[in-house]
Amino acid sequence: MTRLVGFVHRSHLLKFLIVGGLSFAIDLGLLVLLHEGFGVDLWFATPAAFLASLVFNYFVQRSYTFQSNNRQHVSMFRYGLLVVFNVFATDIIVNLFDSLALTYAGGKVVATVSTMTWNFFLYKYWIFRTDARNSGKDQQDDSEFSPTAADG
Repeated sequence: MTRLVGFVHRSHLLKFLIVGGLSFAIDLGLLVLLHEGFGVDLWFATPAAFLASLVFNYFVQRSYTFQSNNRQHVSMFRYGLLVVFNVFATDIIVNLFDSLALTYAGGKVVATVSTMTWNFFLYKYWIFRTDARNSGKDQQDDSEFSPTAADG
């Protein structure tokens, strides 16, 4: 059990997935509430729900998952660039699924899996990259990606 707790503590990927799951729940819940509950058009409800969940995601990924010590305005700017791209990608995918009668919720799942894939690497190596000069220590353990971790 101690090894499992240690792995979770060190694993950027696992923490990223947990926070991402919470963000997705916020996103989909708000999307359904806005669209089904209040009758808001998908072209507005989709990006509004997505952006609300991203505020939560930014702060929790920065402080919990990647424990970033880089300058916040730098990571926030980079995150903002990625958000703009993700908003357009998500809106297009959700509305494409809806127009093909595949349901907007199914489109939301596909959009989330797609954005999650590239987001992990961009968060880890570009947006929330730890600046060793500011902390006096190296980045967190990357054992979930090292060949030796898979061997042992």
